[in-house]
Amino acid sequence: MEDFSEFVGLSRPTVSKYFNDPSSVRRKTRDAIEEALRKSGFRPNIFAVNLNRRRSNIIGIVVPVSTDPFYMALTRRIELIANEAGFLAFVLSSDGRAEMEDKAIRTFKSLNVAGAVIAPLGVHSRRTTLDELGDAIPLVYVDSPLDESSAFVGTDNRQSFGLIVDYLCRSGEPPCYFGMPQVNTNAATRRAAYGEAMERLDAEPRIVPVPDAATWDFERFAFEEASRLFEKPDRLPSRTILCANDRLAFGVIAAAWQRGLKVGHGADCDLRVAGHDDHPLSEFACPPITTVAQDYNEIGRLAIELLLRKLSETGEPAAGRDRILLKSELRLRRSA
Repeated sequence: MEDFSEFVGLSRPTVSKYFNDPSSVRRKTRDAIEEALRKSGFRPNIFAVNLNRRRSNIIGIVVPVSTDPFYMALTRRIELIANEAGFLAFVLSSDGRAEMEDKAIRTFKSLNVAGAVIAPLGVHSRRTTLDELGDAIPLVYVDSPLDESSAFVGTDNRQSFGLIVDYLCRSGEPPCYFGMPQVNTNAATRRAAYGEAMERLDAEPRIVPVPDAATWDFERFAFEEASRLFEKPDRLPSRTILCANDRLAFGVIAAAWQRGLKVGHGADCDLRVAGHDDHPLSEFACPPITTVAQDYNEIGRLAIELLLRKLSETGEPAAGRDRILLKSELRLRRSA
């Protein structure tokens, strides 16, 4: 920056002012700087600039799996709104591993990020690292909360499972529950929400026995476990299967097809299968999956707006504004 200031013939504070906001300098000065940029090819190092600031304009995002459509939609929404607010969103994936989540958080600390949106592993997260980051900058958690007190934006699982369980009980045999691997707090929360919904309807909760696992390969996990289950149909607690998420439902439906079982709603069908989340491909599965829809875009919008608000607050935040649970909507399709 010193060399460029000398090259253009202006003071360093003037040049810095231009890079922070080009419209803040006079038109003649702006034209001179932009002409010097064309001649010299100079570009400031954004990371070096942010390290030198008391608070940078970088926002960190950590997701467990960058290729999952839910997280892709979420980060895209966050990035767009962050950019409009003058922030650069920097996305890292933990790849479902605690050591990678820990590394991502330490990377953000080294980049002097202003704040972060994190979809935590939860049960496998290294709490000390997250707590240290939370002491230094504002954090907002999405998808699954780290604990009951953390700032969080996500789906109201009790409401969403209440919807789907009520529908399945009214329209046929009450559902058994096919749980997700223990990769975050949603595994326990959704199982509990299913149980509560069944009990409210005076129905007995019935859990499909699956092994403890910590894999994000939900489709394969469900396919393999359902294939074993379908080898002995008498082990199936119900002919209606409610999966913890749609990715599990994909695996269950594939295993049923391979076994020659027909999935759908009708007297000629062997099974009903329902899911949760409204995965972008759920509508195009065979058969299309009955599910409850999370509002991906709204979760992303509210999460980044909550973080931006926390960044702008100078006093103590108002109580009760840091936890937002969104309602879901039922999507009735042919699988159930």
